[in-house]
Amino acid sequence: MTTAAPGLCRRSGWIPLLLAVSLVSALELGNRLMNYVLQEFGQEAHQRLTDWQRLHDLAANAPVDRQLRLVNSFFNRVNFVSDIRHWGEEDYWATPIELLTTNAGDCEDFSIAKYLTLKSMGVPDDQLRVVYVKALELNQAHMVLAWYPEPDADPLILDNLINDIKPASERTDLEPVYSFNGEGLWLNKSGGRQTRAGESEKLSRWQELNKRLDQSLRP
Repeated sequence: MTTAAPGLCRRSGWIPLLLAVSLVSALELGNRLMNYVLQEFGQEAHQRLTDWQRLHDLAANAPVDRQLRLVNSFFNRVNFVSDIRHWGEEDYWATPIELLTTNAGDCEDFSIAKYLTLKSMGVPDDQLRVVYVKALELNQAHMVLAWYPEPDADPLILDNLINDIKPASERTDLEPVYSFNGEGLWLNKSGGRQTRAGESEKLSRWQELNKRLDQSLRP
């Protein structure tokens, strides 16, 4: 499937894609956004956003385990494309709207989209963490989403590399480095220990992404 040329989407003006969108407590896609996507990116892009809204509406009151499966499966259908090929940058963290409209992204885009969607469905922030890991078999950096039913529980891992959601203890191919959510940043130590390292605002890419999302709340 054809994807946008590097940097093309942002040069075309992504600000309209952020208007009338709220992911704070619910997913709301405004008419201005949807009309813009239809005109600039076509019916298929418009349909992907419509499907995202429908997923949210149907699963918002479902049990968490079903929400996890639906959200993981939904975003794993998006094409994997590297940042340098898709955005013309080594490391660009896309919003879920950018991910779905262009139908392409990489591991951090998948993980962040899953995180924000589950939050909008009412899953508590302290149960979710975006985790930066080393994928040992691939020998490269990778990012996944972890869901903790309890603070010290073995979390379930949502990953674009596989569709099955497995406990972290069964993902011996992943070596955690750090994790974050809207409430903080944690570093992983030897023996599986985690140390609070401050606020997630320390991550510049996370700051940039949230600034773009914040614009969605402006009139």
